Amino acid sequence: MYESLFAALQQFTAVPDAELAKARGLFCPVQFDKGIFVVRAGETPDTIAFVVSGLLRLFYNDADGKEFTKSFCTENSFLASYSSLLLNKPSRIFIETLEESTLLIANYADYQTLADEHPCWQIINRKLAEMLFIKKELRESELVLDDATTRYRNFQAEYPGLENRVKQYHIASYLGITPVALSRIRKQLDQN
Repeated sequence: MYESLFAALQQFTAVPDAELAKARGLFCPVQFDKGIFVVRAGETPDTIAFVVSGLLRLFYNDADGKEFTKSFCTENSFLASYSSLLLNKPSRIFIETLEESTLLIANYADYQTLADEHPCWQIINRKLAEMLFIKKELRESELVLDDATTRYRNFQAEYPGLENRVKQYHIASYLGITPVALSRIRKQLDQN
């Protein structure tokens, strides 16, 4: 299970074996059943995670209880309520398992200590932050500039095969449309 974490880290930069050994000691495996909240809005999280297997959804609830899916986290992804961790404030998002999931979880303060000890971690953190920034900017531009059909096609490209693993209303809330509108888009694309 650590091999997938190590492979993900090595995609950012070369990580010495000694640093990988430290990461192994820091990240602990935790199993979650489907439907478990890893983070709840209102809680102040203190951990980061790596998804070994499974599927998670990050979402917001408005004052009326309506859900807005921010993103999905699949295998080989890093996961956290980042702004809450960085600002040490309560999370505004929920992170829920949509499938039975195995995560490697580390205390964020311990991870920061590790990151201060070797330059490879600063490179990893910078590249991860850049990747998250790009994802956020692209997502915002899609919601503002693209029509629902284009957003759906982008979803399919970004998360191949995911629509078979998640409920239609989760996809619709990610796209910013109703499930009925999503059904119409799928039907129209099937006819073309």
